[in-house]
Amino acid sequence: MSELINNILFIFQRITWLSVVDLFLVTMIFWGILLFLRNTQAMVLVRGIVFLFILISLMTAVIELPAFSWLVSTSLPAMLLAIPVIFAPEIRRALERLGRTGFFLPTPRAWEETRDVIFSVVRAAARLSTRRHGALIVLERLDSLEEYVQTGVYLDAELTPELLLQIFYPNTPLHDGAVIASGNKITAAAAVMPLSASGVLSLGADRKMGLRHRAALGTSEVSDAVAVVVSEENGAISIATGGRMIHRLDPERLEGLLRAIYKPMEPKRGYEKFLTRWLPGLTTHEQIISQAEELET
Repeated sequence: MSELINNILFIFQRITWLSVVDLFLVTMIFWGILLFLRNTQAMVLVRGIVFLFILISLMTAVIELPAFSWLVSTSLPAMLLAIPVIFAPEIRRALERLGRTGFFLPTPRAWEETRDVIFSVVRAAARLSTRRHGALIVLERLDSLEEYVQTGVYLDAELTPELLLQIFYPNTPLHDGAVIASGNKITAAAAVMPLSASGVLSLGADRKMGLRHRAALGTSEVSDAVAVVVSEENGAISIATGGRMIHRLDPERLEGLLRAIYKPMEPKRGYEKFLTRWLPGLTTHEQIISQAEELET
């Protein structure tokens, strides 16, 4: 133990401002990786790996175990090569998110326009819920959804409750798939959205959720879009955002969540846009979702 303490003191004595910058850059890289992996099953695996790494490091530092230390040092390169294989889905989603991001050229949206969009979506969802007509409405925010727009039928029509009701009327040509809305326009209908592979919907009561809910959750995992789902079986309204889903919403709660989450994008200075876009922990977004999930349970 005394040798470990002496090594730590030796390291602190050799720290310079360049060492601080070096450590800061490494910390930011790991922080970014954890940010992309949060709310996924891979996060549990990351915790296990970190715990195991700390445990092995302490064992090899405190106790002299030559054979065990040799095994760890020999296995480390193989473990590093295995990481991209283990986290392949998460790495792919992170790269897709970076490639599709609209962070550099956001489109300002006035509050009046946002209010009209929320009113139309809530009114349509309430009527669809009463009629038990299944629906999936995806509201684009900062991340571009052009890739998925191309899989559907391009409309470029004004978003109104009547048009949404007509699109999702059973057995009509456009009812099967998602409606993608950008601002106050319906960009496309019958769009094919990515399905969630996180396994969240396979737990508990969520096991009964169908493809619409998996597509809503999958869309929220690969983008910052807000997805509103109406169940075809029981008419229940759900909302997915940030890789999380909130169920059993009435029109009033749906409107409140949309007003809190689907906010107008106002022009900001560079560092403010960075903090809002990449540091969601500094905003109230996560707090709103957590509070809504607590009310749900």
